[in-house]
Amino acid sequence: MTIEQHIEELRAELKNAYDAAERREIQTELDLAQAALAIIRAEQDGSVDAEPPY
Repeated sequence: MTIEQHIEELRAELKNAYDAAERREIQTELDLAQAALAIIRAEQDGSVDAEPPY
């Protein structure tokens, strides 16, 4: 499963979640997945260096 697919699944789960605690958990996981995707894309286009600074 790609990260994009995972994000879409989380969005679908979030739409169907009725319990507030479950919604918070899914939203947190969605936020983390979207942040990871942003980092991956930044590394791929060269706007962020993937190597540690030391």
